[in-house]
Amino acid sequence: MALHFGKRDIDQPKPLNTGMATPRYGQTTSGAVAQPQAQTAPTAPTTPDADLTPATAIATSPVPEGGSKLTVGPNIKLKGVEITDCDTLVVEGMVEATMDSRVIQIAQQGEFKGSAEIDIAEIRGVFDGNLTVRNKLVIYATGKVTGRIRYGKVVIEEGGQLSGDIECSVSAGNKVTSKHAMALAA
Repeated sequence: MALHFGKRDIDQPKPLNTGMATPRYGQTTSGAVAQPQAQTAPTAPTTPDADLTPATAIATSPVPEGGSKLTVGPNIKLKGVEITDCDTLVVEGMVEATMDSRVIQIAQQGEFKGSAEIDIAEIRGVFDGNLTVRNKLVIYATGKVTGRIRYGKVVIEEGGQLSGDIECSVSAGNKVTSKHAMALAA
């Protein structure tokens, strides 16, 4: 089909996938069918002792890859559930739940209300409720965490908010009260 000065030649439309069987969901086609290959740019080799910038350090945090991941998208409300066996929960909408998992990531527009026991929490939005973070709690500048909070380590970016009954629980024998934790966070 060629275009000439805003006019085009009239050809018969060609059917899509001529001579190819369309597989049903879950089935594979038999026979060799040539698939176009996407070209990928060569990647630079990574070394474990390479210098990490702060942005790279956050991106390479121990977030499980390839594990089970649940994303609650923007404008989605998930209410009254118990979330288990989920490696990573990404909250971009609104979630009211109880959760026992490895990682929670709350986006800037995301909101979580309820109870969560997590290994790593990265909060850019709002968390309200009972939060137990076994390893590391990261509150970014837009993040707000309120309620009963227990954590192993905490990182609060300038502008991030943390309020409520707060306790650093590094180990069972060495607990810091909330007044002392607030003095450390300030």
